[in-house]
Amino acid sequence: MEPIPDEHGHLVDLDVRNLLCACRGCHLLFTSAGAGGRRYRAVPDRYVVFPDVRLTAAQWDALQIPVSVAFFFVNSTLDRVAAFYPSPVGATESLLPLETWNELVGVHPSLGTLQPDVEALLVRSSRPGDGDGDGGAECFLVPIDACYELVGQMRRLWRGFDGGREAHDALETFFARVRARAT
Repeated sequence: MEPIPDEHGHLVDLDVRNLLCACRGCHLLFTSAGAGGRRYRAVPDRYVVFPDVRLTAAQWDALQIPVSVAFFFVNSTLDRVAAFYPSPVGATESLLPLETWNELVGVHPSLGTLQPDVEALLVRSSRPGDGDGDGGAECFLVPIDACYELVGQMRRLWRGFDGGREAHDALETFFARVRARAT
């Protein structure tokens, strides 16, 4: 048995939808498709920016996400895209109309490259008047554990109605790290 260092990989347990910490050897063991009896999948460390993917305010509204940050991933157990956003109580699921997602992938085929269960499309929408005149959004492919890291930070730091300064600063820092890692 090998100790797990501070910087380590994660596995997704598909049966119970949990993230598990993994030593380097175990993480590598589950990187192959079909490894782990299709119960466990290693979370990759891929960060990709999608600079050409721009969601308008109307497209964001069609996704029915009530806040400015959300992540979308393919849930292989349910055979559909799941949408979540950080909230003071943790990850909150939004019931995503599948036709909206399919339309987005049709216009932006690169969104279809997400590995099911272990990678997510992380979106930060900016509404008109929020510093981005077109109401567009930043879009990144990120490991699913990064999304839950953000959820944990927001849950821990959220104060009051709008989150408070500390939560807003943590959100800025998180997205600065994502931008720096994305290719």
